Amino acid sequence: MTEDSNNTPESPETPATGGSDVPPDHLAIDPRSEHFDADTLRRGVGIRFKGAVRTNIEEYNIPEGWVRVQAGKTMDRKGRPLTIKLSGPVEAWFEDLGDNPPVNKAG
Repeated sequence: MTEDSNNTPESPETPATGGSDVPPDHLAIDPRSEHFDADTLRRGVGIRFKGAVRTNIEEYNIPEGWVRVQAGKTMDRKGRPLTIKLSGPVEAWFEDLGDNPPVNKAG
């Protein structure tokens, strides 16, 4: 058991190059999601999807290239907004870093 405790890999969110300056690859605004992170959302995350800045994103995944957005005012059977998944290039950045923040994008 002591061998496993000595071989812990470094967390990908905090590399030595300052990885805290870019948002995570996958983030959701729903507190029930495993990809929800309140501290990250408090900083303000800007999203560009297919070249346009979007403010209605519910969840995104940069490596897989998709976002989830609300499908109008439609609700599911539990009263939550119904979402649809759109595919395309996704870029994310922290809005609190000023005019030219580092951008997290695929590739």
